Amino acid sequence: MNILVVTDAWLPQTNGVVTTLANVIAGLAALGHRTSVVEPHGFPTVPLPGYAEIRVAATPWRVGPLIDASGADAFHIATEGPLGLAARRHLKRRGIPFSTSLHTKFPEYVRARTGLPIAIGDRFLRWFHRAAACTLVTTASHRAELMQRGFDGLEIWGRGVDTNRFRPRRRTARQRPKLLYVGRVAKEKNVEALLEIDMCADKVVVGDGPELAMLRRRYPEAHWRGYLYGGDLTASYADADVFVFPSRTDTFGLVMLEAMACGTPVAAYPVTGPKDVIVEGVNGALDVDLDKAIDRALRVPRESCREFALANDWQAVARRLADAAHRTSALGNL
Repeated sequence: MNILVVTDAWLPQTNGVVTTLANVIAGLAALGHRTSVVEPHGFPTVPLPGYAEIRVAATPWRVGPLIDASGADAFHIATEGPLGLAARRHLKRRGIPFSTSLHTKFPEYVRARTGLPIAIGDRFLRWFHRAAACTLVTTASHRAELMQRGFDGLEIWGRGVDTNRFRPRRRTARQRPKLLYVGRVAKEKNVEALLEIDMCADKVVVGDGPELAMLRRRYPEAHWRGYLYGGDLTASYADADVFVFPSRTDTFGLVMLEAMACGTPVAAYPVTGPKDVIVEGVNGALDVDLDKAIDRALRVPRESCREFALANDWQAVARRLADAAHRTSALGNL
């Protein structure tokens, strides 16, 4: 099949949406499908308010002609930004079926940053995704949560990890535990929960974001590494004693699987995302008290973390998008 993906998030951005799409598109190619991407670099862009490093399309109305000229058999809208909105409008107007995916807890993110009630964000997302033939979501608990909030047409997509890239490495000697966070340094990620932990440990933060300067001033004793890539990122995962995932608003958290693939157990709150991935004593620990989760995670065998990651790959995730594409394409031919 020829599948067209429309996304407001794309390389060189570093986030779970981009990682998922890049790996799924590679998986689709391996399955024999051709995939083209409509993304912000094909348009004039403006910075996203509050995230200057993320740029969004300033002329999204140009999406329609691109869709018409694509010759695609199936269409997937990955995000609800300017390009996603323009693609939704065009496809709906033409009566062309499409699939969507819901990657993040957008209403919770907006509330964390602006105080806007979750109900308003939910209303927008229900409107956006109701037009789709199906909406792919990350996990079973994410699906159950959304169904309780009035969403329908939801299918579990899952997430994967590249276990060839992320793998155990030689670890440095130390006298106290090394706790690692990898991701955006933003309010909704709750990084401060790690920095506030009262434990004799080295705290390492890999990533950047709008709260970096403030947190760096407030917690100068932490190790602030900025963004890392390739072997440097893998080495950071592999060298940590525990990967701490303090977010309460993620739908999954690919970084957890990346840490596990490197043999590092994960400590997190028992919320959507972590509770779908973390098996107590096998690859980490969950607790409403993050200190207790870290303490138990320190005792998890690193070998079992790696074994868990090996059972989760991107090919299955790509296959689920291909299945959705086949079904929406068939609807268009009715």
